[in-house]
Amino acid sequence: MLPDCLLFGTLGCHLCEQAEEQLMPFVGLGLQVELVDIAEREEWVEAYGLRIPVLRRVDTAAELGWPFDGQSVAEFLGLPPGPAGG
Repeated sequence: MLPDCLLFGTLGCHLCEQAEEQLMPFVGLGLQVELVDIAEREEWVEAYGLRIPVLRRVDTAAELGWPFDGQSVAEFLGLPPGPAGG
């Protein structure tokens, strides 16, 4: 079972859109990703404003910063290399 994740980003962020595209194969495998708009909280803007998009595991709070690809996402999620991981 894949861990639940948060994707920190904001509206109009083209890198965030690219990150969402990288995550789609994993969503197809059952990954649950909540999109979090950093503009909703000042502490998120301070923590992530210069780093978005950032993928965060809910279970461990581990973070994967951009840029990431299928292989790095697979490793971050603890998956063996395969079709979704590239």
